[in-house]
Amino acid sequence: MCNFGQIISMQNMSKVNTLTFVEYIRQLREVGDLPLKKVAAELDIDTSTLSKIQKNERNANSQIIEGLARIFNVKKSDLKVRYLSDKITYQLLDEEEGIEILKVAEEKMLYFKQMDNK
Repeated sequence: MCNFGQIISMQNMSKVNTLTFVEYIRQLREVGDLPLKKVAAELDIDTSTLSKIQKNERNANSQIIEGLARIFNVKKSDLKVRYLSDKITYQLLDEEEGIEILKVAEEKMLYFKQMDNK
């Protein structure tokens, strides 16, 4: 098991939140000077599979997200949030009511979580 570590300078950190999941993974890989082949080997997947994930042509699963978090020494929850928020954003991007849908979904999530805690 290899841990390459995260090497993002503080000046680039402000840009990190606006990067998509695939852009962020690509940046981590490039900043760490890690070839696609080496990262794919660490994930125990084909290079073509990782390439497709990095081109947003294939979805990442939780195992891949967990492996990427380990390899780049970043929080799994941060990668998961970035990944799922991208999926939601792409789903709602062309919807005129996209922002309203997100607001209602947030209210519903809070309500459901509150109901689960009772």
